[in-house]
Amino acid sequence: MNRIESVFSQLKSQNKAALIPFITAGDPDSATTVALMHQLTRSGVDLIELGVPFSDPMADGPTIQRASERALKHHISLKDVLAMVAAFRKTNQHVPVVLMGYANPIEAMGYKDFVEEAHRSGVDGVLVVDYPPEESAEWVQHLEEQGIAPIFLLSPTTPESRIKHVAELAKGYVYYVSLKGVTGASHLDLQDVSDKLSQLREHIKVPIGVGFGIRDEQTASSIAERADAVVIGSRIVEEIEQSQPADLMTNVGTLVKSLRHAIDAGSGRSSDKGKGI
Repeated sequence: MNRIESVFSQLKSQNKAALIPFITAGDPDSATTVALMHQLTRSGVDLIELGVPFSDPMADGPTIQRASERALKHHISLKDVLAMVAAFRKTNQHVPVVLMGYANPIEAMGYKDFVEEAHRSGVDGVLVVDYPPEESAEWVQHLEEQGIAPIFLLSPTTPESRIKHVAELAKGYVYYVSLKGVTGASHLDLQDVSDKLSQLREHIKVPIGVGFGIRDEQTASSIAERADAVVIGSRIVEEIEQSQPADLMTNVGTLVKSLRHAIDAGSGRSSDKGKGI
C-alpha cells in the first residue's frame, strides 16, 4: 500500500473526505514552494498536488496560468520540481505528493528517466492532463514498476467507454473535473456532480476526487458530502498571488484550515455515499 492508498484507507475508516490542495511549483519561488508544502501539511491537508509549470497550460484558467508564468520566470524546470519534492521528503515522509502537469516536460526528459527520478524524489502519483488513457499503457507500466500511481481526469463529457478504460488503469484516485471549462470557473452544479459521481462509481473502484469550481467553504462542504476528496487549486493560488511575502504563510494556513473544517463538516453529513469503494 503506497502513501495515497494509506491516506484514503484511513479517511474511509473515519468517514472523511480528503482535502487536496493544488499549488504550482516555483510560485512564487522554489524555496517558498517547499515551505508552502509544509504549511499546507500543518494546516490539515491530506495530499498535495504540485503543478509542474508549463508555458501552455491548456486546462488551466488565468489564475494558474499566471502562477506558471511566475514560476517560469524563475526558470523552474521539471528537475527543479522533483528536487522540491525531495527537499519536502527530508522531513515529511507521510503526506502523498502528486505531480500534475503536461506531457512536454516529461517527453523532453524521457519516460524512463522521469519515472525513476520521480520515485527517488518521493513522488506518489502523476497526473498528465494530455496523456489520453487509450494511449497510456506504456506510461502506466513505467509508473507501476516504480510504485507510482497513474492518475487520470474524467469530465462531465467523458463517454462511458473512456470511463471504463480509466477504471482499468487508474490507481490512487481519479480526478473528476466537475464542470466544462478551465480551472477557476465558478458555475458548479452540485446536482450534476452528484449524478455524475453515481455513474462513475458503477465502474471506478478507486476514490474519486472532485475539483474545478470549488472556491469557498460552503461548496467544499457540499462536495465533501458526495466525493472522496475535494481538490482546490485556483482559490489557494489566488491567496498566494495576492498575499504579501510576510503574510503568505499565515494567509494560506488560515484559508486551508477553514476549508478543512468545512470539508470535515460536510463529510459528517453523509455516511452512506461509499467513499473509496
